Amino acid sequence: MSASTALLTDRYELTMLDAALRDGTAQRRCVFELFARRLSGGRRFGVVAGTGRLLSLLREFRFGEDELRFLRDEKVVDAATVAYLEDYRFGGSIIGYREGELYFPGSPVLTVEGTFAEAVVLETIALSVLNHDSAVATAAARMSIAAGDRPLAEMGSRRAGEQSAVAAARAAYIAGFDATSNLEAGRAWGIPTMGTAAHSWTLLHDSEEDAFRAQIEALGLGTTLLVDTYDIRQGVRTAIEVAGTSLGGVRIDSGDLPVVAAAVREQLDELGAADTKITVTSDLDEYAIAALAASPVDSYGVGTSVVTGSGTPTSGMVYKLVARQDADGSWVSVAKASADKTSKGGRKAAFRTLQRGTATSELIVVSDGFEAVQTAADHPEGRALQAVFVADGAIDAAYEGTAGVAAARRHHADVREELPVRALALSRSDPAIPTVYR
Repeated sequence: MSASTALLTDRYELTMLDAALRDGTAQRRCVFELFARRLSGGRRFGVVAGTGRLLSLLREFRFGEDELRFLRDEKVVDAATVAYLEDYRFGGSIIGYREGELYFPGSPVLTVEGTFAEAVVLETIALSVLNHDSAVATAAARMSIAAGDRPLAEMGSRRAGEQSAVAAARAAYIAGFDATSNLEAGRAWGIPTMGTAAHSWTLLHDSEEDAFRAQIEALGLGTTLLVDTYDIRQGVRTAIEVAGTSLGGVRIDSGDLPVVAAAVREQLDELGAADTKITVTSDLDEYAIAALAASPVDSYGVGTSVVTGSGTPTSGMVYKLVARQDADGSWVSVAKASADKTSKGGRKAAFRTLQRGTATSELIVVSDGFEAVQTAADHPEGRALQAVFVADGAIDAAYEGTAGVAAARRHHADVREELPVRALALSRSDPAIPTVYR
């Protein structure tokens, strides 16, 4: 199978390219912008994720013989366009918000500048990555806020496509989760992995005691035993009888979790296992985690909810042309004016205005005349939000791989401290800070 990512593309991108090569507009310089008109699901902030993945996919955005043969056989484009695509390399620039950064309505999350031919074909792959990963990261951040200092593990691979599962684990880790059950995510992105045993392990053995004893012999006393296959109270008792009071932890995957967790904590303490930790799983989301804040729970495992964006599986981002050169080479701002789907033309610089370290607005400075883009020096009251990812076709590798993930995770932790208190609430509301255009 080809390693090329070039056909992770909607057909209309190539038919537009085909027509632009015919009418001579393909080489016009253009600025495309990826942004969200609103925050999906009534969220108070969004979290950018996926940029590092996108940059790596861009490296492989090449039309090899297999891809070109398909385009010829399916008559997607004409021979001249096939010849153009044979040598396709993105030679433009891409700037945008770093992974882990917060975004708000209108934030220029990604700005792609190049010829129309270079930039238009990146629409689908950019949106596929950022819409999915940012939705997961936003949900994960809300769960992380609800969990406070208690560790979170992502364990939703079985509720997502196999590649989406790896991407979701990566996005969740950037936004505050501490580990994943997915081994490929651990290998590819340097995320700590975790996991012990499922109910099938207990059911395999002739008794719960046999299952616990075998697990401890294999994994040691620090392991976590799943105690709710049969009767939870008996499961806890058996776990301590087998492991002693030095057992690392027990996991609860069913029942009324606040009530059950309190009962299990009381029982463990009565049995002398005061240091044995309690992990809860069982269809958790940010609301269930928040409801457990006062319960004696030590860590959480989240599956379906985090990998599906907790009911908001896409971020609603779009990729729009906001500026282009006309026939004489001068720049023209362009914008879509359709009802409820407007865009704002012009190249943009973005800043997060702060007051005593707390975010107060998303400041978007629009450059209609394409004079020099403003920098942080022009806005001492704010923090510049855009970084250079690609310059003249050269990709900055610092944002890729395991190092890029680690840096994004650190960045998210830092910028989340800037959120005003109202942003931490889980209820549906307006964005936590306004977007201001200047």
